[in-house]
Amino acid sequence: MSLPPASAPRTAGARIRSIISGSIGNLVEWYDWYVYSAFALYFAPVFFPSGNLTLQLLNSAAVFAVGFLMRPLGGWLMGTYADRHGRKAALLLSVLLMCGGSLLIALTPGFEQIGWAAPVLLVLARLLQGLSVGGEYGTSATYLSEMADERHRGFYSSFQYVTLLAGQLLALLVQLGLQQGLTPAELQRWGWRVPFVIGAAAALVALYLRRHMAETESFSQQAAAPEAAPESKLRVLLRHPREVLTVVGLTLGGTIVFYTFTTYAQKFLVNTAGFSKEQAAQVSFWTLAVALVLQPLMGALSDRVGRRPLLLFFGVGATLGTVPLLTLLARASSTWAAFGLLVVAIVIMSGYTAINAVVKAELFPTHIRALGVGLPYALTVAVFGGSAEYAALQAKQWGVESAYYWYVTLCAAVSLLVYWRMADTKHTSRIDERPLENS
Repeated sequence: MSLPPASAPRTAGARIRSIISGSIGNLVEWYDWYVYSAFALYFAPVFFPSGNLTLQLLNSAAVFAVGFLMRPLGGWLMGTYADRHGRKAALLLSVLLMCGGSLLIALTPGFEQIGWAAPVLLVLARLLQGLSVGGEYGTSATYLSEMADERHRGFYSSFQYVTLLAGQLLALLVQLGLQQGLTPAELQRWGWRVPFVIGAAAALVALYLRRHMAETESFSQQAAAPEAAPESKLRVLLRHPREVLTVVGLTLGGTIVFYTFTTYAQKFLVNTAGFSKEQAAQVSFWTLAVALVLQPLMGALSDRVGRRPLLLFFGVGATLGTVPLLTLLARASSTWAAFGLLVVAIVIMSGYTAINAVVKAELFPTHIRALGVGLPYALTVAVFGGSAEYAALQAKQWGVESAYYWYVTLCAAVSLLVYWRMADTKHTSRIDERPLENS
C-alpha cells in the first residue's frame, strides 16, 4: 500500500486546521441528513397520498428509517475503504454521496405529478444519504480522534457532535428563515425544496475543504508498515468480539435518547404537546444551541476525569429521567416549560454524545479502527435510532404513547450496564499503539 498523498501534521496549528476542515464537512453531511426530519411536516403531504397528519408523518418516518438501513452497509464499505486507503479518501467519497441524495430530493416531483414514483425516488435519495452517513460517522470519529493529541482527545473529538448538532441547528435555522419569509402555502408547495438545494451546494464546498485536509499520523504509519497477506477487514474485525459488542452496548441507549430528544422532539411538541410548527421549531433551535455548547465542555471534562464517569452520568440520568421528562413535556403549557425540560434532557444526553466517538475509537487498533467504530455503531443505530421516530408515532397511533417512554428507558438501562462493566478507555486507549502489519 502506498503512502497517503498528504503527510500527517505535527504542529498544533496544522492539527487544528485539519480538524476544522474535517468538522465542516461533517456539519454539511448532518445538515443534509437532518433537513429531511426538519421539513417532514411540510413535504409529507407532497410525497404521500392525502390523509391525517399522523399517518403522513408515519410514512415519512418510515422512509427516514429506511435510510438508516443503509448505514450498516455504509459503515462496512466506507470503514473498510478508510482502513485500506485512508481517512481522507473515505471522507471525500461520503460527502459526494450526500450531495447526490440531497439534489435528488430537491428535484423530485410530488405524488400528484408522478404518483408512486415520488416516494420511490424519495426512498432512493435516502438510501444514498444513509450510505453516506453510515460511512461518515466511523471515519469522522476515527479521523478526529487520531488527529487530536492525547491530552485533548476528548475535547477535539467532541467536535464530531458539535458539527452534527450544528448541522441540525442550521437545518432548523433555514426552516425558521423560510417560515418567516414564505407563507405556509408557499412552504407546502415549493419552499421545502430550498434547504435541499442549499445542502447540495454546501456539500460541494465541503468537498473542496476536505481535499486540503492532511491524513492522520496513525494511518500514515500504518500504511508504511510491512504488508501482510491480504485478508478481509471484516474477518479481522470479528477477532475483536468484545470491542464490537461494547460499541453496540455503548450506542444502544445513546442513539435512541438522542433521536428522541432532538429529531423527534420537534414533532412531539406539535403532535402531542399541541404547539404550533413555528413554536416547536424555535424551542428545538434553542435546545440544540445549548447542546452544541455543552459538547466541548463535556469532552474537555472527560480529558480530566475520564470517559467512564460521563457515560455513567448519562446512563443513570436517562434511565431514571426519560419517563418523567417526556410525561411533563407532553403536558407543557408554555414554550419556556418545554425548553427547560428539553435542556435537562440535553444535559443528560451530552454525557454520551460528547465522548462516544473517542471512546469507540480508543477501543480498536489502527488497521481496523474506522470499520470497528463505524459498522457496529451503524448496525445499532439502524435498528434503534432509525426506528425511534416510527416507534414513537406508532405508539401514539395505537393510543399507548407512554409505552414508548418505557422503551427508551429500557434501552438506556441496558447501556448503563455496559458502562458499569467497561474499563475507562482514556487509560486503555489503543490510538497511540505502534502500527501492526497490514492485513
